[in-house]
Order: sequence, then structure tokens, then C-alpha cells
Amino acid sequence: MRFRLCVKCLYGVAEWWKLQISVKIVSLSIRINCFVFVVLPLFAIMLIHFLFLFVCSGSMEPAFHRGDLLFLTNFHDDPIRAGEIVVFKVEGRDIPIVHRVIKIHEKENGNIKFLTKGDNNEVDDRGLYKEGQNWLEKKDVVGRARGFLPYVGMVTIIMNDYPKFKYALLAVMGAYVLLKRES
Repeated sequence: MRFRLCVKCLYGVAEWWKLQISVKIVSLSIRINCFVFVVLPLFAIMLIHFLFLFVCSGSMEPAFHRGDLLFLTNFHDDPIRAGEIVVFKVEGRDIPIVHRVIKIHEKENGNIKFLTKGDNNEVDDRGLYKEGQNWLEKKDVVGRARGFLPYVGMVTIIMNDYPKFKYALLAVMGAYVLLKRES
């Protein structure tokens, strides 16, 4: 009788292990699919010189809103034109700025300087440039807007605007991981 009970127990353990192995296989296949269909295409996009950037302010409304994900390119050979939306970085500022080119100043030697302005701003960006700088040059350009996905980055912006929310969310996620029991 005891021997039969042990055999039944071992049979139950073997079935449990089969179930665990099948769960692991399904989990691994989901991870592989995510990598193949999400991560690899993003790397491919980056390899063809696309950059990504979240819009952090409302200075470009109605063209772009806070939280929009911009797709950028930066082909240095392409000329900068008035009306084009560029992302530039000014010396002394950490965050790149997304604004529209409003004026082009071309020198006789072929060098181009340009002036930018946010669509929702009253004045041009000369107040944002470093002291004594009145024009931007090609070297200041990080990229040019080629497309966008609306409001994709709102979670990031909410976490930056409300740090307590970020810490609360991290605490809830940590508690879930620690307290979760596998059945």
C-alpha cells in the first residue's frame, strides 16, 4: 500500500515537472518573440540613423504636444530649410530643444546659420542660446523631426513631473514581485 502511494506521489511530481517545463518553454518563446518582433526592429531603425526623443514642453503645440515621441534623422549633407523642425542642443543646457527654423542666414563661404522659434512661443529662441550667440549652426543640430507617435511618452513625463508617483509605482511593483506566489 505504501509503495503504491509513493508511486502515485512520484507520478504527481513528474506531472508537476512536465507542467513547469512547458511553462518555462512558453515563457522563453514569448521572450524570444518579443526580442525578434520588438527589439530587433528598433535596433534596425537606429542603424539607419533614426533617433528618438520625447517632447517635454508645449512650445511646439499644435504641431507636437508634451509626451509625443519624435523620430529624428540627422543627415549632415541635407541643407537646413526655413520651416523645418530641428532638434538642437545649446552649450550649457542638458536637454535638447525641438523648434522650427524661421530664418536662414547663408554666408558667402557657404556656411549656414539659422534662427529657431517654438510654434507656441511669442519670440524667437535667441534668449535660449548661449550668451552672445544669435544664430545656430549645423554643429548644434542633434536631428530633424521626420515623424512622431502622439502621447507615447506621457508616462515618462508624469514620472518626471511627479517623483512621488514614480517612487510609489516602484514600491508597488517591488511589493508585487516580492509577494507574488507561483501556483
